[in-house]
Amino acid sequence: MSIAYMKNVVKRYGDLAALDHLDLEINEGEILGLLGPNGAGKTTAIRALIGLIDITAGEISVFGQKQTVNNVNIKQEMGIVTQEVTVFGDLSAEANLRYFGSLYGLRGKELSDNVTRVLEFIGLTEHAKKRPKKFSGGMQRRLNIGCALVHRPRLLIMDEPTVGIDPQSRNHILESVKKIAAEGTTVIYTTHYMEEVQAICERISIMDAGRVIAGGTLDELVGRIAYEDTVRLTAAAPSAALTEDIRAISGVKDVHVNGNEYVIISGADSGNLNRIMEIAMRHGGVSGISNDKPDLENVFLTLTGKKLRDDNAQ
Repeated sequence: MSIAYMKNVVKRYGDLAALDHLDLEINEGEILGLLGPNGAGKTTAIRALIGLIDITAGEISVFGQKQTVNNVNIKQEMGIVTQEVTVFGDLSAEANLRYFGSLYGLRGKELSDNVTRVLEFIGLTEHAKKRPKKFSGGMQRRLNIGCALVHRPRLLIMDEPTVGIDPQSRNHILESVKKIAAEGTTVIYTTHYMEEVQAICERISIMDAGRVIAGGTLDELVGRIAYEDTVRLTAAAPSAALTEDIRAISGVKDVHVNGNEYVIISGADSGNLNRIMEIAMRHGGVSGISNDKPDLENVFLTLTGKKLRDDNAQ
């Protein structure tokens, strides 16, 4: 059952359409992975969904109500985990949770019980009286999540919650997300780490140019390119001539170039690996080549022409 949807949503800033007739549906109890290259409109879509900005056209419904910037009832049942850590460094972990819980109207025993529950859930019970400015990055991230959970939201939006933390903390957060969903909270999860989406998301929506261009389960999305063959080539001497010669190979459907890296998409069983290698050798040689099996990264690259995560992303 749908808990929220965005239908034909447009958001313009002058002549720029940040959202271009966006359609997105969120089902109750699921973990929905929302992916897109930089500039795809993910942040704008989230801001519109939670009621931080007005939309130019279209319809947004959350919990069966029309979403607007003035609908406080919807906001009280949502939780937001931002990419930036937004806790107060000079307040204790417990005080942070009590503060954010009070913003959502929690008082007395209910507030105390929820703070105790969340401290245990995020693994910070022993650090309840400590100030977050002395925490590790991973502990700060966990507290950030706890502040969004203290009021038991029906819908939790997590915007790149694992940026810049160690693998152990990342695994703890991913396991926590699965537990949150198992307890009945619906989660929208954005990230630049493809492996996170594959590990926890039951359904995936891919955005580009302000709209959703593909959606479904991991298997359904991978199935869309099962008839394609992907070769990754690192050219010693990339050039426009090399690109054009590769494009001219029979069966080649598309060529994406990023510096000296080439991603060549051909029809399945095209047998183009040797032909690509021969042409690259005539144009200065190769320093690496591989023939990839279809996965989510291949789907993303095929649909958007871009990598999800920049090579210099942290």
